[in-house]
Amino acid sequence: MASPNTTLTTNRIVPLDKVRNIGIIAHIDAGKTTTTERILYYTGRTYKIGDIDEGNTQMDWMEQERERGITIVSAATTTFWKGYRFNIIDTPGHVDFTAEVERSLRVLDGGITVLDAEEGVQSQSETVWHQADKYKVPRLCFINKMDKIGADFRGTIRSIEERLGARCAVMVVPIGQESSFQGMVDLLTRTSYVWTGEELGAKYDVGSVPDELKEEVEKSRNELIERICETDDVLLEKYLNGEELTVDELKAALRRSVIAYKLVPVYCGTSLRNKGVQPLLDAVVDYLPSPLDLPPVEGVHPRTGEAQKRTRVNEEPFSGLAFKIQIDPHVGKITYVRIYSGKLSSGSYVLNSTKNIQERVGRLLLMHANQREEIKEAYAGEIVAVVGLKDTITGDTICDPNNPIVLERISFPDPVISLAIEPKTKNDQEKMAYALQRLAEEDPTFKIKTNQETNQTIIWGMGELHLEILVDRMKREFKVEANVGAPQVAYKETITKPAEGEGKYIRQSGGRGQYGHCFIKIEPLPRGQGYEFVDAIKGGAIPNEFIPAVNKGVMEAMENGVIVGYPMVDMRVTLYDGTYHEVDSSEIAFKIAGSIALQNAVKEANPVLLEPIMKVEVTTPEEFMGDIIGDLGAKRAQIQGTQKRGHVSVILCLVPLAELAGYATTLRSMSKGRATYYMEPSHYEEVPRNIAEKIIAKTV
Repeated sequence: MASPNTTLTTNRIVPLDKVRNIGIIAHIDAGKTTTTERILYYTGRTYKIGDIDEGNTQMDWMEQERERGITIVSAATTTFWKGYRFNIIDTPGHVDFTAEVERSLRVLDGGITVLDAEEGVQSQSETVWHQADKYKVPRLCFINKMDKIGADFRGTIRSIEERLGARCAVMVVPIGQESSFQGMVDLLTRTSYVWTGEELGAKYDVGSVPDELKEEVEKSRNELIERICETDDVLLEKYLNGEELTVDELKAALRRSVIAYKLVPVYCGTSLRNKGVQPLLDAVVDYLPSPLDLPPVEGVHPRTGEAQKRTRVNEEPFSGLAFKIQIDPHVGKITYVRIYSGKLSSGSYVLNSTKNIQERVGRLLLMHANQREEIKEAYAGEIVAVVGLKDTITGDTICDPNNPIVLERISFPDPVISLAIEPKTKNDQEKMAYALQRLAEEDPTFKIKTNQETNQTIIWGMGELHLEILVDRMKREFKVEANVGAPQVAYKETITKPAEGEGKYIRQSGGRGQYGHCFIKIEPLPRGQGYEFVDAIKGGAIPNEFIPAVNKGVMEAMENGVIVGYPMVDMRVTLYDGTYHEVDSSEIAFKIAGSIALQNAVKEANPVLLEPIMKVEVTTPEEFMGDIIGDLGAKRAQIQGTQKRGHVSVILCLVPLAELAGYATTLRSMSKGRATYYMEPSHYEEVPRNIAEKIIAKTV
């Protein structure tokens, strides 16, 4: 048995204060997976370093990941460093897989943000940084690729402070840069770390500060000490009185300020050349929180709605959050769970408090990417995989049946692009329905709808790459052949002025009839507010039991749109009057009446189409700037500004997604293959009238 507040793995018992749940987050191509592979090697988890170019990485284990050299799904693993247990999640950098980052950040205690020393803070770095802010995740920064031409350590630190609004605690001074990068000086201890070669890099020389850096090291060290002291009154007083501060005092104060999101320690290295990873691992131990450093996890009682708290220790009742579903060909459905309190045993029963159903824990697994190690028990602070949970999905809370709690769910963005898909043969029909359902269980940003009129299946996702990967997985993993249509933009509909509508549904056909009658008001809400239903019925004009049916009818009509059939958003619907029949009124009649009322009201409310607008960042050599900006202008782009980054220029703009089909090819041909672009969803905006008319004419 493990002693209180320890966590158990294969023959290893570790006190809870020696557990670190960390994620590696960054822009695409900043070096997340390479850094993770080095961490696994140096901590002894693997005996051979995986290489993305050779397609033999541990963490990118899917065939599609190895072929494309990108991370698609977040992968979890457990490893040890100097007696500390690291539960690590490597997340994707591509915006199409933003759900993987969102759900990982929701369950992590700390993060390592990897940045490219030449590129600095890029768009996706900004996005994941703000996602981490939302979940209050303390983090470190690792400036990677210090050996790259154009690497700029100080420039990257400036971009962290300017673009991310973070206060940096610069912990090291690099020794050399670009091709002469050899290592770094640790400012607190005034120790130099010099890697003599590029082979597996486990060997490095520890020495004193090189003479040529002494002045810079002292200046940077004083700046670091000032930053740390600003966050701690006791140290500040000592510092102002000219007292010497010990390294232990400074480290303890820095740890407190990192956990309180006041400072972000910054390190540097080059993961590919095996330099700088060990000091980063020491920093995880020194400055990122253990579960015990964090406040109790908060939730509500599922029945009473009262606020509940769980301290993150083994003695508390069990509570955990299901944050990821994975369909494994050998084991079936695997549910990844972050355990916040108590312990979980294989064979036990838990309550899914989100759905109020009991589930049985079949087996408990410790995951290393796609390899599994079976365990009997798991404790507070662990991330484990559970086999046997049939109805639990991403975002559900599982807990002790006698002490129910519902933890905060995970919110995901809406998909922005869709395509039609149909099975190639009758034989594939059933297999396709099963495959799509399984993939949708895994991925909360993947949606499936059936068009009732054409009987077509429409799949929705976060981008063309996202849908391409899902269709590819359907073929490889589920052996389903399908014909796929061209990607379509996910338009939405909304209203621009208030209106009223009446819905009346009366059917008399021998015996009992149907009677539903309601009046509604509709009004626009600010963009992004969604839907709001207000019950303003007075004096029982419509009995209480039929009011939810009106709401349901309204929502169904909104889902199917009124102008062209796109979902309606951003409106408030107020049900204020109606009539009913003692015998003939029914839920179905009021549901239909609600649907009719909404359609009638929308026609009077000047409905418009909305389109997704993308935040686009084009990186190009200077000589192609003019042509690219001109082309973007023709695509209805709003240019937000340009920046110089090393030898290239960056154009920042907002562009309607409808204008970006095939943009990668256009950009390549305009820049002789030297420009690249990155995009992510920004917001929805009204479609200009002339373009809306064309869309309507094409659809009707």
